[in-house]
Amino acid sequence: MKNIIKILRKKLGITQAALAKECGVVRQTVNSIENDKYDPTLELAFKIAKVLNSRVDEVFIYD
Repeated sequence: MKNIIKILRKKLGITQAALAKECGVVRQTVNSIENDKYDPTLELAFKIAKVLNSRVDEVFIYD
């Protein structure tokens, strides 16, 4: 599953560490998701979208 987390995160000036803390995960998890090495749980996907002020279907693209 592709995503635009990095683009949205940079627009908002949020670091991977800050996003991870808000979502209750470690920074490496955010890095793995951004680099398409890990698909988040549905709950984590919603948390990420909320922190990025976006909808889940805007952040994640099913390919």
